[in-house]
Amino acid sequence: MAKKSAIARNNKRIRMVEKYSEIRNELKNIANSSESTFEEKIEARKKLALLPKNSSPVRVRNRCQKTGRPRGYMRFFGLSRISMRDLALRGHLPGIRKGSL
Repeated sequence: MAKKSAIARNNKRIRMVEKYSEIRNELKNIANSSESTFEEKIEARKKLALLPKNSSPVRVRNRCQKTGRPRGYMRFFGLSRISMRDLALRGHLPGIRKGSL
């Protein structure tokens, strides 16, 4: 089980990404647009830099839904490899079975 503080910190980042996503997308569109003037692009980049660092989607860490483990994450299941294997062996994941059977 991961530290509760690490899980809470990641959840805070997820909330911040959702809160600032619209503003961030507008500023990025202005900064990357070929129709924008050079001054508009610079202004958009400055405003983008003033946003909180944790509002960037890159800073969100994929974690297991069951244990919060950050390593060995399988995106399709939303679980770590350990949790996925445990649930698969118990038969709680439909359509999944051992490869040797």
